[in-house]
Amino acid sequence: MYFEEAKTELTASRILFENRRDAGRKLALQLASYASPSTVVLSIPNGGVPIGMEIAASIGADLDIIVCRKLASPLNPEGGLGAVADDGTVVINDEIIKRDGLTREQIEFELESVKQTVRQRRLKYKGNLPSSRLTGKTAIIVDDGLASGITMNVAVESARHRLAGDVVVAVPVASAAGYRRVAQVTDKIVTCAVANMSRFFLADFFRVWRDISDDEVIHYLDQWKKRVQF
Repeated sequence: MYFEEAKTELTASRILFENRRDAGRKLALQLASYASPSTVVLSIPNGGVPIGMEIAASIGADLDIIVCRKLASPLNPEGGLGAVADDGTVVINDEIIKRDGLTREQIEFELESVKQTVRQRRLKYKGNLPSSRLTGKTAIIVDDGLASGITMNVAVESARHRLAGDVVVAVPVASAAGYRRVAQVTDKIVTCAVANMSRFFLADFFRVWRDISDDEVIHYLDQWKKRVQF
């Protein structure tokens, strides 16, 4: 697999972006070679949506979302047990299962709960609209950063299951651990910086950082629909 070298390697936090829209514009410059109607930008809600809009608009690609959610270990909520995507794709972290000694019942309970949450979020954002066809197309999966990389891994696997051609991951900044994890499953990673530090917080790299609400996601998607209709 081929991996894009990060523009900057950081050992301490520093402001790189004004906000998510600024991050999207900077990423779009690195994705110009993918400008094509056969490219689909898949944004992970919530924070990936404004970034994905900037990229899709810049390179003339289609825009869609891929709803993913991390599975938390019952014994360690911060630990990444795995993740679920909205097409039913599941990635499980076997190391966490062994470490925490989790039973099949515990795993299934958490899995069903998260699957239900993912279905509800997808219905909220898209209603009954089908997902974009990815067969043979380039899928650029976008989020506002990579921390552990577990959520992105399931998004990549979902795109593979939907028969995408090349699968590219684009994020403004990634932790070194997240970068390494995702590099094992994707065709290419495009990022502005890889941060090699013990404490990694996405907010540290943005001058303006706030949570994006569900209503804002819906508003962004409505804006995109209106844009492509004209």
